[in-house]
Amino acid sequence: MVINFFRVMTLTRQTRHRNPDEFPTIQLFILAIVRLAEPIALTSIFPYAWAFIKRLKIGDEEDASFYAGLLISSFSLAEALMGMYWGGLSDRVGRKPVLLLGCIGTMFSMIMVGFASNIWIALLGRAIGGLLNGNIGVIQTMVGELVTKPEHEPRAYSIMPFVWSIGTIIGPAIGGTFADPHESFPHLFPEGSLFVTFPYLLPNLICAGLLFVSILLGYFLLEETHPDMQPRVSLPDDTFLSENTPLIETSDAMKRPAVDLRDENYGTMRGRNNKSSDSDKAKNIWGKDPEKRPQASIFNKRIMAVILALSIFTYHSMTYDHLLPIFFEDDKTGGQGHSINAIGSLSPFYSPGGLGLSLQAVGMIMAVQGVIALFMQAVVFPLMAERVGVYRLFILVTVFSPIAYLIMPSLLFVPERLLYPAIYFCLTIRNFFGILVYPLLLILIKEATPSSSVLGKVNGLAASAGAACRMVAPPVAGYLYAMGKRVDCTALAWYGSAFVAILGAVQCFSVHRDRSRERSGEAGLESGSVAAEDDEPAALLLAVDED
Repeated sequence: MVINFFRVMTLTRQTRHRNPDEFPTIQLFILAIVRLAEPIALTSIFPYAWAFIKRLKIGDEEDASFYAGLLISSFSLAEALMGMYWGGLSDRVGRKPVLLLGCIGTMFSMIMVGFASNIWIALLGRAIGGLLNGNIGVIQTMVGELVTKPEHEPRAYSIMPFVWSIGTIIGPAIGGTFADPHESFPHLFPEGSLFVTFPYLLPNLICAGLLFVSILLGYFLLEETHPDMQPRVSLPDDTFLSENTPLIETSDAMKRPAVDLRDENYGTMRGRNNKSSDSDKAKNIWGKDPEKRPQASIFNKRIMAVILALSIFTYHSMTYDHLLPIFFEDDKTGGQGHSINAIGSLSPFYSPGGLGLSLQAVGMIMAVQGVIALFMQAVVFPLMAERVGVYRLFILVTVFSPIAYLIMPSLLFVPERLLYPAIYFCLTIRNFFGILVYPLLLILIKEATPSSSVLGKVNGLAASAGAACRMVAPPVAGYLYAMGKRVDCTALAWYGSAFVAILGAVQCFSVHRDRSRERSGEAGLESGSVAAEDDEPAALLLAVDED
């Protein structure tokens, strides 16, 4: 069945030739729609995971945050196991079929979770979705293949995190609004209806419907980006044909599909024409003939340093996303509300309970957080990347990211009338440091990849490492929160995340960027002129690792 699926997808390759010098706006837009699968699937469960576990009555109620973390992380665990496999498979069969298969698996996974009547079915449903979803690495590879000019990279690599932010708006809003609809909308969902028996089915059905729409759009409109599966150049009607024009394709055409039959290099010729086309230069971004590239190793210092930085960031970022709804929904302790305790406020470890907000309020707060993240991606990131530079901005936001975790426990002592402004201030700080770093890491991963032939595998490895950290983060953070709650120190979980962020701030200095690549990339960003495009050596230098 899977083999037939890949065969059918192979027949849907595009027949149009895209100019690699132009910014691929339409294809990135379609890819962005398909990308919504991941954040919706991952974040829609956040607002009600804790309530879902409490309804199932698993263990002590104080341990609900730990079990909620296990439920959330099961998706990432399965994704980590299969991420590198899907990345390698996309190098062989193409990006598009692997991408759409991941969306299909996620869609059925959400339906299964919606019908779950016990924790084991819910865990199995989340795990199946993760096993079939290799979209993170595949999408990063597709963006890298669509964008071949260094000056386009910050703009292109900010789009997918931008879409992630949209998903973090849609997912929690759907989960928080439509979870347990009988309680929220008793007239529309009366006693005895299907959604009373399965109170968390409705948000999963809505998300599955959105995924189905993205699958259809991706199938019919998304183009394959694999370099060996590109369309041939169509000859103009007035092309001069002679007895030397081949009547049929040679076997070599399968390896070099995007060739001009008028080119003297067609067929058995392997010479390099000094007047090669600009599109060939742009496509060959690694500076080597694809036919002569050796199979490069992906396990070198530079790639490993970037992937380690990505893993650390993914871990503490995921702990924030997991702790946020639990901290907001957890009951207030001692009936003191948000008043400042004269003695306890002197200690940074005195932090009893949570904020006691409703499920609907938490869903809307998380949706607003997504709006803040959208602003950071669409407005702040391009400006900062252009003015500061990719590498320097990466160091800046990584070093200061622990602040976002250290300020969260202070919300317990904010007066009631100032609580929501304080919440949004904390979310703004977090999104500034957290949202900006992800596209920077994607750019650094692409630059560290020594060859286009292993780009899918490198992104698959990065996706697996990130998924493994997303798997570990929720249960660890949930355990720290449960342990801290017993001693009136729920801040313990936030301080644990801050500690990991501090480790990332130290480790980020081990990530190095090729100086010539940095100069050429930033020159393209600052000027945006044709001169940067005509500078062939600068445009083709993409940080080939000589180590």
